Amino acid sequence: MQKTFQVGTKTFVLDQDKAEAAFAAKKVINGRVTMTFNLLPLKYQWAYDLYRTMKANHWEPEDVPMGKDIEQWRDTTLVSDIERWIIRMGIGYFSAAEGIVGDNIQHVVRELVTAPELKLVLGRHAHEENIHADSLLYMISSLGINPHECEAMFEDIPTIVKKNEFVVNNSRHLRRDVDLTKLENKQALAKNIFLFGQCMEGTQFYGLFGMILSLYRQNKFPGIGQMFRYTLRDESNHIEVFRNLFMDLIEENREIWTSEFKEELRATMAEGVQLEKDFIRDCLPVNAVGLAIDEFLTYIDYIADRRLEGVGLAPLHPGAKNPLPWLAEMMDIKKEQNFFEGRVTEYQKSSALTNASDDDL
Repeated sequence: MQKTFQVGTKTFVLDQDKAEAAFAAKKVINGRVTMTFNLLPLKYQWAYDLYRTMKANHWEPEDVPMGKDIEQWRDTTLVSDIERWIIRMGIGYFSAAEGIVGDNIQHVVRELVTAPELKLVLGRHAHEENIHADSLLYMISSLGINPHECEAMFEDIPTIVKKNEFVVNNSRHLRRDVDLTKLENKQALAKNIFLFGQCMEGTQFYGLFGMILSLYRQNKFPGIGQMFRYTLRDESNHIEVFRNLFMDLIEENREIWTSEFKEELRATMAEGVQLEKDFIRDCLPVNAVGLAIDEFLTYIDYIADRRLEGVGLAPLHPGAKNPLPWLAEMMDIKKEQNFFEGRVTEYQKSSALTNASDDDL
């Protein structure tokens, strides 16, 4: 079907059939390749909706005051050595882990997907990883922590090294020029999306999130706790981006979804869970300051099972319960009191669709 427009002496003919064929050629991978980045008409509506939600949740680290945190960090009577260690582990791990996620998005996943709206939301995802990395630099400089100490922690603590190798080794093999017509490469990309979305951001970030937010509940390091709350809200959207991307990739390439591949993914999650539990024991070497190791270990089992079930896989620990239900309350952060001035700061624009759901915890 064609539509003709007469403008002055010129005639323009638009071919709707050709346009519809271009739309039909939109795919997660192996789709129509175009440099025009034409988003419309949208095929993956969820990607655009999440992009708008993420954009509306924008925040800047410098908007969060750090005065109380600095005071507590400097006064050895206000916080314990274990609380300081949790903060050091949090800053030391996340200061580079966020960069690993962002690098994988930009140089693996975003390079390989072909639909423009998927590239759009992945670009926002990568931008938010930059904000998270920036927030950690802000924490480090505010507290006066030696940045070389953070680098040494990232390089020298075995449980951190192993967690990083767990994801980086996969990402390294998918750099550009991958033939995605081959089954093994399709499965490698699907595993990458599962690994980063459901295992790393979706599970391995959450033990330390819980510890830092538990300190926040006790009025310890309120600025750091607030930034981690904003980060946690972002992460819930990131998990959903990668979950939807994974599900659409599988739906469009059903040959990927073999019983062997499903068990490979469950085994990958099981390995990620074990690495995270070892890391938690380093973060919280003893039960102290109102924090119990067993609760955080159980929480990881609970979260991991939810991530598996979210992509249609069987849980590793059926019936696992959430031992930290208060974490869901930490997600309700549409409006916040400024710590010093008592003014209300609105971090989500009124045009935003929704806050992240408690279900993401």
